[in-house]
Amino acid sequence: MENLKIRRAEKNDIEIIAEFNRSMAFETERVKLDKQTAGRGVQRLFQRPELGCYIVAERADRVVASLMITYEWSDWRDGVVWWIQSVYVLPNHRRQGIYRCLYAFVKTLALQTPDVRGIRLYVNKGNEIAQSTYRSLDMKETAYKLYEEMFQKTEKGRPNR
Repeated sequence: MENLKIRRAEKNDIEIIAEFNRSMAFETERVKLDKQTAGRGVQRLFQRPELGCYIVAERADRVVASLMITYEWSDWRDGVVWWIQSVYVLPNHRRQGIYRCLYAFVKTLALQTPDVRGIRLYVNKGNEIAQSTYRSLDMKETAYKLYEEMFQKTEKGRPNR
């Protein structure tokens, strides 16, 4: 894609990635993320690269999209599965193939990394546009349903009471 640069995110991208995360949370779930918490969450991944990384897309030296990769160990596969999360493309840059370029970059990295066995992501059931995009990239819907139990904890990791 012309004038588009895909690269691993750097520490100077923390603020824009955190802002993208806040925008995505509000757009998709009407959740208002706390600015400081979102910033700390992005910053912590840079401090703990064994947990994952961010990939960004730039146009004219401006970050216009990002995604996060987190790593899951799979004992069944004796390797790592990369999870794509926190995908965000600025509204005026959507439907132009930017996510397709981000995914191609991630897939190339995954294929070049010996222990990586595959790529997964989850998507909101109602997000038909994203689902169509993922299918067009030869990703397959799985038979799994996602369950969760989320905890509210203090900054020090202690449960809120």
